[in-house]
Amino acid sequence: MRKLHILKAIVLVGLLFVQNPAQAQARKYKPTWESLLQYKTPEWFHDAKFGIFIHWGPYVVPDYLGPFYGYHMYRENIVDIKGNPNPDRKNDVFQHHIEAYGGTEKFGYKDFIPQFTGGNFDARQWMALFEEAGARYVVPVAEHCDGFAMYASTKTKWNAANMGPKKDIVGALFEAGRKAGMKMGMSSHYAYGWYWWGYRQGTDTTDPRYEDFYGKPHKITDPHSAEHVDNVYDRTMDMIKLYQPDLLWFDLGFSNPEYEEMRKKLLANYYNQAAKSKQGVVLNYKNISYKPIPDGAAVLDIESGKLDRIRELPWQTDMSPGGWMWSYTSKWTTKPAKGLINDLIDIVSKNGNLLLNVAPDVHGNISADQQANLREIGQWLKVNGEAIYGTRPFAVFGQGPTNAHMVLHGNLKDTGFTAEDFRYTQKGPTVYAFMLQWEQGRGTIKLKALGSDQHIINDKIKAVTILGYGQPLTWTQEKDGLVIQLPAEHPAKNAITFKVELEEAPAGIF
Repeated sequence: MRKLHILKAIVLVGLLFVQNPAQAQARKYKPTWESLLQYKTPEWFHDAKFGIFIHWGPYVVPDYLGPFYGYHMYRENIVDIKGNPNPDRKNDVFQHHIEAYGGTEKFGYKDFIPQFTGGNFDARQWMALFEEAGARYVVPVAEHCDGFAMYASTKTKWNAANMGPKKDIVGALFEAGRKAGMKMGMSSHYAYGWYWWGYRQGTDTTDPRYEDFYGKPHKITDPHSAEHVDNVYDRTMDMIKLYQPDLLWFDLGFSNPEYEEMRKKLLANYYNQAAKSKQGVVLNYKNISYKPIPDGAAVLDIESGKLDRIRELPWQTDMSPGGWMWSYTSKWTTKPAKGLINDLIDIVSKNGNLLLNVAPDVHGNISADQQANLREIGQWLKVNGEAIYGTRPFAVFGQGPTNAHMVLHGNLKDTGFTAEDFRYTQKGPTVYAFMLQWEQGRGTIKLKALGSDQHIINDKIKAVTILGYGQPLTWTQEKDGLVIQLPAEHPAKNAITFKVELEEAPAGIF
């Protein structure tokens, strides 16, 4: 009997150390790059291709410059982000703030918050518009560099549930978005907030009563303090626990060397939480001054820029149709939908996603020009979406003289595409070719990658059609390209998609 008790005790102790598969999966990731490189981008992100970014916060109140107002309003002269002052260049935002509000000694950034009420905010209306636009995921700015949380934070009282709108804006968007079948994300710019405030003497930024909002005064050139790094971590973990976002997006600052250990711990916790709930998640990071995360451990985001080649790993561009403007002002002008559609095609042809910004006004209204653009993109995707959603890059991304400039904010330097520019995607035995610019009177085009002697495709072409165009096409596969007779009139408002269907590959090859 004593031996039986000992045997039971040994088995019981052994069971304490045996993990069931769910437990093991929930603790799969450790805070090391070697462990985090197990990560695989979820298929939902790879298939989605098109998402919506939302910049909305107290920075819309002054109706001047956008989210960067807080950075400039306390600085009399222009200072770049490395702390280099330009004594010969006065800061027009500083001067505007004197004229409009009496200067920062009288009216600080925090004083915009009571005016940010967003009385017309309607999460369901916004989400219905994003659905109509053809978006598959939505990423509201959860907290910009100003540190004002647009969610019901448990880590700071300076949040939209307590102040301003007095609503959990992110929570309302998540509820509406998930009901609509959207994947939902949150962006954090708070690490970059270390650089944000000028800490001008005599203003609220140096008043100890508001240190919990502005942080402790420091020089812009100082390394990020351990306290600030910990605050970024705590706030992000709060976001994860409260909302279980499908995507987390990080601005610069998070990429700094001071965050190295924090990044590994955060990624491990985020990925383990997702594994526990069987949720495929994405973390977006910037790679400009530093390479903060090894390729493959998270998803690269390129701010207002594109790649000039196919990247094997998925990536993302965030882009604003307002150009330099990311939040709404009365000077906002929207880039035409045609250009945005062509940007989407170019990005997707190189294995990327487009996260397109939307900028509501201070009341929570999305301007008529933004709405019209989103609907035009959605109409195009209704016809051509099969060539975008769920596709993968073809052997080459395209042909023609125009390509991206791989520089920061390269999109702002774009001059558009020509009638010789084409892009490709692929889904199974179908290749899609996009004609980005229609040329009236042109008789034929030649898709050079699809020639019989190019050996890029080795299966026979069985059909060539234009998506959304019911008339048959005349085509010939020549040695150096697929020649297609064009319709006499432009068959679509924006880019044209040629659907090239191939015979199935012989069985047993792959």
